[in-house]
Amino acid sequence: MPAEGRGLSSEPTRKAGRDRRLGNLSTPESVQRLRTALHAKAKDEPGFRFYVLYDKIYRQDVLEHAYACCRANKGAAGVDGLTFEAVEAYGRERWIGELAQQLREESYHPEAVRRVYIPKPNGKQRPLGIPRLADRVCQMAAMLVLEPIFDGRHAI
Repeated sequence: MPAEGRGLSSEPTRKAGRDRRLGNLSTPESVQRLRTALHAKAKDEPGFRFYVLYDKIYRQDVLEHAYACCRANKGAAGVDGLTFEAVEAYGRERWIGELAQQLREESYHPEAVRRVYIPKPNGKQRPLGIPRLADRVCQMAAMLVLEPIFDGRHAI
């Protein structure tokens, strides 16, 4: 049973799904339900092993929300030079669908990061790695799936 004896369709859970925000970006209800279910399972059964999570990462709703989170964070193009504007011109749904297909077929491979140097207050420079857009979206999708599991296991 989910945390605190509530079902996933209870009114407090639905409100929590609407109230969760990243800046002004609200989490879609389907993604919130997935995260709530994963969190509840991890919290209720700390010894449970989650064997199948990869299929959750390439879900269309998870990838769309991951893309929206990455777009909200802004950021520069990676080694491939692809920007959010270029993805929007190409077709966001089409680009996300192709990424999901690569993940589903397990043909997706992350690329090297673009290295830039940013100045520090003491005059030196600090290296910064900028992953390409597809890598950032995949990392965010993985975080959306894994975060509620680890939050549930380490909750006090």
